[in-house]
Amino acid sequence: MITSASQCPCGSQRQYGQCCEPLITNQQPAATAELLMRSRYSAHVVASQEPCAIDYLMNTWATEQRQHIDRAAVEDWAVNSQWLGLTVVSHTPKGDNASVEFAVSYRTADGSPHIHRELSQFRRDQGRWYFVEGEEPKGQVPGRNSPCPCGSGKKYKRCCGA
Repeated sequence: MITSASQCPCGSQRQYGQCCEPLITNQQPAATAELLMRSRYSAHVVASQEPCAIDYLMNTWATEQRQHIDRAAVEDWAVNSQWLGLTVVSHTPKGDNASVEFAVSYRTADGSPHIHRELSQFRRDQGRWYFVEGEEPKGQVPGRNSPCPCGSGKKYKRCCGA
């Protein structure tokens, strides 16, 4: 169980209550696209214990994207996965637009390990950041002897690549 005093799931090394929790509970908006992306990851992690987490995910999609999102599928993925870690590869702000490349490690309900890599696009509207869309980055598969993107400290071949 993650509490306000727990280390934030986003990997910031800050307490959840001082990092992503105020964003997920709508006490404050994300100051950058990277912070929005980190809080969206944390919302997946806490979805089973925070009723507002799925609302947060839905509300932080760009308005034009929300109608295409299957809320039940988002909730199922969030609640039925074991979230293992987030690695931010890059954050590239460009005025009211930004991109964030990241890797998320998780296990599905059947225990299968997965790494989701994404290059996400964000847009700031009226002072708030929104997730617009994401795509798989080109050529970013870690080598067998590379550190695992889940942050375990193990080699990829002995962790999520096993």
